[in-house]
Amino acid sequence: MEQDIQTLQEQIAYMQSELGQLSDELYAQQKEMAKLRLEILKLQQKLQASQNDSGILNAAEDVPPPHY
Repeated sequence: MEQDIQTLQEQIAYMQSELGQLSDELYAQQKEMAKLRLEILKLQQKLQASQNDSGILNAAEDVPPPHY
């Protein structure tokens, strides 16, 4: 009986250690995802700004001059 209790205590200690490691890894992944989301947002804004400043008119903006 005493051996069974000790075995259970060892298993609980191991599981608590593993749970702590998993929690740390999850936190690190969440921080990395937040960083990547911010980077994606910056890239989207940069891409949109470059498309707006390309100097090329789209079909709706390209109106022929009035003398045609």
